[in-house]
Amino acid sequence: MAMDRTATSVSLFDTIILLVTILALIGGAITIFGNDSLAGATQVAMILCAFTGIMIGLKNGHRWQALENQIVQQISRTVGAILIFLSIGSLIGSFMLSGAVPTLLYVGLNILSPSYFYPLACLICAVVSICIGSSWTTAATVGIGMIGVAYGFQLSPEITAGAVISGAYFGDKLSPLSETTNLAPAISGSDLFQHIRHMSWATIPSFVLALLLFTIVGLMAAPVDNAQPHLLAILATLEQTFNIAWYNLIPIVLLLAMSVLKVPAFLAIMMGSLVACVFAVLFQLEVLLAFVGESNASLFAIAKAIWLALYSGFDINSGNNAVDDLLSRGGMSSMVVMAWLVICSMTMTGVLEKIGFIDRLLQSLMRFIVSSRSLIATTMATSVGVNVLTGDQYLSIILPGQMWRSQYQQRRLATKNLSRALEDAGTITSPLIPWNGCGVYMAGALGVATLDYLPYTFFNLLSPIISLLLVMLGMTIAQQTAPYEDEIAQVHAK
Repeated sequence: MAMDRTATSVSLFDTIILLVTILALIGGAITIFGNDSLAGATQVAMILCAFTGIMIGLKNGHRWQALENQIVQQISRTVGAILIFLSIGSLIGSFMLSGAVPTLLYVGLNILSPSYFYPLACLICAVVSICIGSSWTTAATVGIGMIGVAYGFQLSPEITAGAVISGAYFGDKLSPLSETTNLAPAISGSDLFQHIRHMSWATIPSFVLALLLFTIVGLMAAPVDNAQPHLLAILATLEQTFNIAWYNLIPIVLLLAMSVLKVPAFLAIMMGSLVACVFAVLFQLEVLLAFVGESNASLFAIAKAIWLALYSGFDINSGNNAVDDLLSRGGMSSMVVMAWLVICSMTMTGVLEKIGFIDRLLQSLMRFIVSSRSLIATTMATSVGVNVLTGDQYLSIILPGQMWRSQYQQRRLATKNLSRALEDAGTITSPLIPWNGCGVYMAGALGVATLDYLPYTFFNLLSPIISLLLVMLGMTIAQQTAPYEDEIAQVHAK
């Protein structure tokens, strides 16, 4: 990042002040407010951290205009993600109104077993994510349905969210359709399928262990005495309220198909939302009219219902509190707080990057590199650190990849070592950080706070640990045999 001509980089004292400020304010917000901190306390903490960085930057000779431009540039990078957040809110509302999620919930409650629900939810999400290459789309479709089934079985939504995210990210990592799975080898200069094969050394054992843990948790869960009457009441309410039919699932299938075809996420999600609205008019007209309190199917009533579902979310009063609480969700307005969080996070990141704080932290890690093992371990630590500081999973791949690539060349390490380290530590940990774009998205889509589902994301927690353990044992560290220039040229030729 180019600095102002008269500006100096942050000193050691400046760095310590900023670190203490970040830890005190963000940590304090989470400690005092808990999960409610994301409703505003964390955002305020990030703005105050940005303000502290601005004051230090001005002291060091940075111009306010340059700092402001960097903030604007940083926020502009997240506009696409914010549009997706808002569109996901509309998608959830329209999928509720159209009967897509109620039908998915009805089917799940009839075919899934409570004892083995957690591992099955993880496995189903993994298969879908491998096929479409998107953890976000998986969570917004199948994942929402799994959360609903969990409520029907009176199981933990937090553990279910952990299972959904574990499966979604496992599939995302091993899918050649995934953006991050393509980005990591592109940054490092390795081959896509070599990268996927090299990741499997840690990814597959982590997933198997995660499935085992979900199975144990499910079998050890105390059975609920009134589970069967509760389940039957939910099924009866769904049948009485909605027109349950297979064709209600067509909007979900269409959205998954568009994901496979690589239709841009915002376009695919909005198209899925509008198709769901059409299905609501065709097949859930009584639900639609009850939603807006109208008795006649006028054009005005239909338009009002669709509008409300898209911006405010779906609301139902079926007489069954469990069904009402489960299905009354969605709308763009439900994602506004998430967009606010991302904007504040990027404001802080832009300032810290501009004044040289992030670069200084990265450069200070050079002293820890004394071997190939420490290089890979430091790469992973850097990816996690960038994830925490910037809240951006793409930066957690790009910045460490660009910084450490020359070190891998000097030590004659194959580029797939770098790409695996970036994904194992960068992509995988992104949904575990409350202010990271992925953490924000998963919490908003699944309706479970990041810190609540974090302990149960077994795959996301195990994969970096197992990957690091293999490295520390000197296993799966591949040496480079051909010149780097030849390898990179071969990759680009493909």
